[in-house]
Amino acid sequence: MPLVTFDDSPDNQVAGYSDGQGAVLRSEHFEAAKIHFPQGKGAKAHRHPEEQLSFVVSGRLRVTAGDDGEMVYEVGPGEATFNPSNVLHGVEALEDTVVLSLKAPLTSDDYEATGKLG
Repeated sequence: MPLVTFDDSPDNQVAGYSDGQGAVLRSEHFEAAKIHFPQGKGAKAHRHPEEQLSFVVSGRLRVTAGDDGEMVYEVGPGEATFNPSNVLHGVEALEDTVVLSLKAPLTSDDYEATGKLG
């Protein structure tokens, strides 16, 4: 099992729909990203085929989910939000926030990885 290290370089843009920056590591079927969101920034509503678990390391997010934005809730340190496959979701950082995002099974190339898992 290889050691996983995240490059915290502030100039790594996570995705076109996101204001987040950080490291994105991928294997053939799995993605792990350590994302930094400044207060007031976030990820626009989007969907992807992968299931996603976003664990808040520090800070606080407001999550909006569902095709009509019917679910709105906050997630803080030690909590996570789960996004099923193809469900519309977005986030806004209520304060400077660090998130560990895990996606599987990896089926699309929404953006380029900055490193490799495995």
